[in-house]
Amino acid sequence: MLYGILAATSALFLAAVLAALLRLPALRLGIVDRRRRRPVPLSGGVAVVTATCLVAVVGDWRAVAPLEPEVGRLLVAGGAAALLGLVADVRRVKARFLVGGTAVAAACVVPYEETGVPAGLLAVGWIVFVTLGFKALDHADGLAGTVGVVTAFGVGACAAAEVMDGLAVLLSVLAAALTGFLMQNWHPARGGLGACGSLFTGFVLASAAVTTRAGQELGSGAGVLFALTAVVAADVLLVVLTRRPLLRGGPDHLAHRLRRLGLTAQGATVVLGAAAFSGVLVGVLVHLGRLAASGVWWVAAGALVFVLGLLRVKPHGPRRGRPPGPRRATNTQVRASLRVRNG
Repeated sequence: MLYGILAATSALFLAAVLAALLRLPALRLGIVDRRRRRPVPLSGGVAVVTATCLVAVVGDWRAVAPLEPEVGRLLVAGGAAALLGLVADVRRVKARFLVGGTAVAAACVVPYEETGVPAGLLAVGWIVFVTLGFKALDHADGLAGTVGVVTAFGVGACAAAEVMDGLAVLLSVLAAALTGFLMQNWHPARGGLGACGSLFTGFVLASAAVTTRAGQELGSGAGVLFALTAVVAADVLLVVLTRRPLLRGGPDHLAHRLRRLGLTAQGATVVLGAAAFSGVLVGVLVHLGRLAASGVWWVAAGALVFVLGLLRVKPHGPRRGRPPGPRRATNTQVRASLRVRNG
């Protein structure tokens, strides 16, 4: 317990310091998020990955918290996913390479001896889905980090209930590192998570959840996994239903549409963080046997209603509650006005 607190505290401060120190190098190297009105350096991903891995390796080296084989394998595979994401941050990488690389990494961490091959292959697909879903969730300040912290605590609670202490400590360290990063990423963001940090976060959380639920009944296991990542699933579903072509970028995610309803950037993040907490709480209670497995259906129904409601919000145009800005005069109108003035 004492080591867990010390490790989490170390990861929090290390991630916060690294995220701040790496801002300037990221700006100079052009590793920035250009989707926003001003370039945001993508220094947070490297900070989160470094802090999480370094604290875990030091604990193993000092024999305070030795890395179990499956945890060590998960950490190496997560590092590979982070490296792939770093390449995507530096230069454009086609989606199929991200999917393929993540699938290979996922195939190396699924415990097939407990899940069986058919269920293991489904688990690989789910890990890829959640990992890329977290990358897509990194579309608003503080959102991916907030959802990541909430999910990490939930999956960590499930791991602790299964006496997987090493995995529980790793997840608490990841949650702390994301919290330190949020000091730079809260609106207005001074640093972004990027593909490096979002792929690492999504991969570690999804793989840890699969490891925790391995060997249990497939139906209830799938329900718990969905509840733990309901916000990610809802965001992907919303984009799939509205975006044509699918791989085109656009302001059509959950947070974008909540902003169209008049919420502030911070307000949208808080709402989605609360939604993530609700789903995670149900997932943890079902895993612990404190709630019937049917409780997951309430999470699914709530997510579906949420998505269908936001489908009615146009992703473009003026936000509700704000009058549209003045129309800019065309060049023809300007020239006509000047002629009138000059007689």
